[in-house]
Amino acid sequence: MHVAVTWKKGKTLTTVHAKGRTVSVVPQSLERGADAAARALDLVLASLEDSKAEDIVTIDIAGKSALGDYMIVVSGRSSRHVMAICEHLISDMKEEGLGGARVEGLENGDWVLIDTGDIIVHVFRPEIREIYNIEKMWAAPDIEEGTVLH
Repeated sequence: MHVAVTWKKGKTLTTVHAKGRTVSVVPQSLERGADAAARALDLVLASLEDSKAEDIVTIDIAGKSALGDYMIVVSGRSSRHVMAICEHLISDMKEEGLGGARVEGLENGDWVLIDTGDIIVHVFRPEIREIYNIEKMWAAPDIEEGTVLH
């Protein structure tokens, strides 16, 4: 099998050659970068609010991490509520063509991680969220290059 990736006016085109056949894979969404991330963020926040997620915190990590553009941390009242929030969010994303998110922890409902690529969503039970305190870690002030701490 041979795979060739080319760029054409800002769009990635992938051509796969296998046993004499050529298959072109064209990106489904023409949105790129900040526009796609902003649209996904709006969808995620609307879904979380619709599911009655609590204490929604959005952290802009663009330029701070290669993990994505936004991190969202929310709480559900119980394991059942956490799982319901996540299932609703996954369903909403699929309906909008943003499916394919990686999901971890859905079986237990204590801490579920949903990684959409642009957005990372952490859904916690309140006690678990307090233990890990992820938003505090990411809310640390930026240290300018060349600054020395004493």
